Amino acid sequence: MKRKIIASVYSGQMLLAFILIGIASRLLSDEPVWPHQDWAVLPPGQLGLDEAKLAVARDYALTGEGSGMIVRHGYAVMQWGDVEKRFDLKSTTKSFGATALGVALLDGKITLQDKAVRYQPQLGIPPESNAPSGWIDEITIFHLATQTAGFDKSGGYEPLLFRPGTRWHYSDGGPNWLAECLTLAYERDLDEFMFERVFFPIGISRQDLVWRKNSYRPHQINGLERREFGSGISANVSAMARLGLLYLRGGCWQDQRILPPEFVRQAATNQRELLGLAVDDPAQYGSASSHYGLLWWNNSDGTLAEVPRDAFWSWGLYDSLIVVIPSQDIVVARAGKSWKRTDGAEPYEVLRPFLAPIATAVQDVIP
Repeated sequence: MKRKIIASVYSGQMLLAFILIGIASRLLSDEPVWPHQDWAVLPPGQLGLDEAKLAVARDYALTGEGSGMIVRHGYAVMQWGDVEKRFDLKSTTKSFGATALGVALLDGKITLQDKAVRYQPQLGIPPESNAPSGWIDEITIFHLATQTAGFDKSGGYEPLLFRPGTRWHYSDGGPNWLAECLTLAYERDLDEFMFERVFFPIGISRQDLVWRKNSYRPHQINGLERREFGSGISANVSAMARLGLLYLRGGCWQDQRILPPEFVRQAATNQRELLGLAVDDPAQYGSASSHYGLLWWNNSDGTLAEVPRDAFWSWGLYDSLIVVIPSQDIVVARAGKSWKRTDGAEPYEVLRPFLAPIATAVQDVIP
C-alpha cells in the first residue's frame, strides 16, 4: 500500500513538473500565447509584474465597482468582478467601430482619403441647413474617424459646426455617419459582418457581446440594419481584452490577418493632421487633438508621464476601457461605474491612478 501511495505522489509530482516545464518553455520561446475558450492564468510575479502595484490599480478600479482583467504575454495575471458579465460600454463602441473600418481597409473596400459621400450620398442631411455650407462634399473617411468632420455631439442628425479638418470636436454623429458608410459599402448589417470577420475568429461569442439596435436614427438603411459607432455595444471584459490583444498583436490572431498593421499603427498613435487643432470644450476633452488616433485615445504626447507613450485605449462613459501597452506587452480591460472626478482636473487625471500602477508594475524589460 505504501508503495502505491508513494508511486501516486511521485506521479503527481512528475505531472506538475512537466506542466511547469511546459509553461516555462512557452514563456522562454517566441511562440505567442493565445486565449482559447478561457484565458490561461499565471501569477503576476512569473511574468515580471509587481503584484502589489497591480492590486493598487485593481482597488482603484473597484471604487467604481464592475469587472476587470490585466493580461501580459497573453496570460491573465489579475482579474476582478465577474469577467463574463456584460456592461454597456457607451463610447468604447467607437473603437469597435474603428475595427470595422480596419477590416474595410484590409479588403480594399475603402480608403481613409475617400470622400464620405461616395458611400453615403445622403451624408449630413438632415438637417437641410448643412447643405449651403458646401462642407459636406469635403468630408473624408479620415475626418469621420478622427472627430474632425465637424458634426455636433449627439448621434442623430446634427448640424455641421465647422469646415472639416479645421477643429477637433468630440461627436457621436460623425462616427455614426462612418457606420452608415461602411454598412452601404458592404451592403451588410455591421453586427453580422463583425461577428463573421472579427468577433468569432478571436473567440467572442454572442453571449459575450451584444450590439443593440440603434437609438438615434431609423433602424434600417436601404433595407439593412443600421448600427451606431457612437454607442451601442455591451460586452464583458473578457471580450474587451480579446479585442485589445488583437491590436497588441498588430491585427493578427494566430495565423489569421484580421486588420492591416498600418491601420493598427494609425489607430494607436496621434495623427499629424490633428496636431495643433483647436479642441472644442477643452475643459472636458483637454488637449485631445494631441493624443487621438482613429477613434482610439493615446498617450503620444506623454500627458500620463508614468505610462509609456505607445499606450492607447478605448474610453467610454462610466470609464469603460480597453488599454493596450505594446512596449510592455500588456492589455487591460475594465468596465463598471464612473470614477470620481476632481473639479478642474485635466481629463486624463482620472486615468492616472489606474494606469500608472499597472505601467510601473513591470519589473523586466522586453527585448
